[in-house]
Amino acid sequence: MQKRFFSLSAAALVAVLLFSSCKSKKKNTQGRYIPETAGVVLHVNGESLTSKLSWEDIKQNEWFKELYKDTTKSAFAKTMLDNPENSGVNMKGDLLIFMVKDSTGSYSGVQGAITDEAKFKKMLAETNKTGKETTKDGYTYLTDDKSSIAYNKERFVATMETGDFNYMQLPNAIDTTGDSNPTQAGKDMSTVTAQLLALSEDKSMAKSEKFSELMAEKGDAHFWFNAKGFASGMNQIAGMAAMANLSKLYDGAITTGTLNFENGKINVDAKSYGGKEITDLFKKYNGTDFNKEMVKNIPSQNLAGLFTFNFKPEGIKEFLKILGMDGLANLGTAQLGFNLDDFIKANKGDVLIAVTDIKNDSTGFGTDANFIFATSIGDKTSFNKLIDAGKKMGGPMLGANPMAEKIAYNVNDKYFAIGNNKTAIDTYLAGTANSSFSFLDKISGGPFGGYVNFQYIIGANKPKATADSFKLASYDATIKMWDNMMISGGNFKDGAITQHWEINLIDKNTNSLKQLNTYAGTMSAIDKKKSAADDLKWINEDVKSPEPVTVVPKDK
Repeated sequence: MQKRFFSLSAAALVAVLLFSSCKSKKKNTQGRYIPETAGVVLHVNGESLTSKLSWEDIKQNEWFKELYKDTTKSAFAKTMLDNPENSGVNMKGDLLIFMVKDSTGSYSGVQGAITDEAKFKKMLAETNKTGKETTKDGYTYLTDDKSSIAYNKERFVATMETGDFNYMQLPNAIDTTGDSNPTQAGKDMSTVTAQLLALSEDKSMAKSEKFSELMAEKGDAHFWFNAKGFASGMNQIAGMAAMANLSKLYDGAITTGTLNFENGKINVDAKSYGGKEITDLFKKYNGTDFNKEMVKNIPSQNLAGLFTFNFKPEGIKEFLKILGMDGLANLGTAQLGFNLDDFIKANKGDVLIAVTDIKNDSTGFGTDANFIFATSIGDKTSFNKLIDAGKKMGGPMLGANPMAEKIAYNVNDKYFAIGNNKTAIDTYLAGTANSSFSFLDKISGGPFGGYVNFQYIIGANKPKATADSFKLASYDATIKMWDNMMISGGNFKDGAITQHWEINLIDKNTNSLKQLNTYAGTMSAIDKKKSAADDLKWINEDVKSPEPVTVVPKDK
């Protein structure tokens, strides 16, 4: 009996270990032919998107009708416009677009599924008449100078040369050849494509647990950004990284996101990962819920937008230590009369930026608004050092001269606020507004929150009644489309900082993808009519104002 018990226990233990092993090593199929070093990956869920926006819906769009009427289009192109499935591509399958930096430069790629190999081959023959066709390992290749595509009856993999990121420079800088982004001479794209098809699964995105988690999330599209994979080829970034430990910023720095088109809104859920030291910093110094009182103190209901967050000031010092820049920071702040410890003591960790009361400016050609920047105070004496440093740095903006009228600031025991309207700043600090914002609870629950009121911003920029009909029509379509945007998150969960973006539309009952399609068609029709009217206007002006003719009088 005891022997049987131990046998069962051992079997159960083995089962648990196997289950745990399988669970911890998540895999996916979408990334099978994408290198693990890819800097950018975009996954499009064809089945989900086509269920929300059919090709028949797209064909009713004004821009599509114009495209279809183009007489220069070939007969084959018309069949493609009639039905994209005539390409042989599985429009309801997964489509992956990616960028990779390799040892000889960089390239972009596209991968998808094929439903009809013969149709796919016909499409290639119609669209690429100069490519060289070869076969290898069951795949047909069509290759030209800059691109290559390989396909069989199940899938296609296409690659295209996109320039050498080893030469990418910061603005106003060029390499020794005088070319800011030269291409890679002699790069054989058919070899690149073949290497993708022969890629070991262990070296592919299929074995990435983070990418697998991303693909497991329900979404119309997914995106992946690997800072190291994207930035490693940039010479000047590498140069700066050598001066400080900046590599710790992008080693392991990955941002993922899931996009969903829902009724009346567009949702984006994102996660931001970091390397071990940065992740430990996130975990230890992650902020708490942002300060709602600071939002309620905003002295106006005419809110165009705000962003607010909470942080632990101690984390800034630790962050600079990781980068090896704490000594340099102390040296710089000492010249202004404070140090990092003063900064940490001065700040309680709450920050708010808000824009309110948009109005036409005095010129009549633009708009103006009230701006508020506010932060909570920890130690008043230390904060006064920061104010003094700000005056020293600001010079003419905060000094005793006429330019000081452009900036107003004030402080009390709880908050410091600065902006461009003294009355608004004083009212903000008085804390008497107690403004009520219906969105506040929806963006709460994390260290940061944001809000943009599209309706108010668009309405504040309404064209005058005397404006041309095209401006009025564009305004009417736009204000009937966009409502607001809400941002929330900042919580540390499962090794990442989470965030949620929600773009809300006026029509709450129709899928947002269909609404975007309709809006694009409406704006395209307005633009077409405006272009035709402009052309007619120019023709009429040319007729009314012919070239002047010089008349030479006859000699008497």
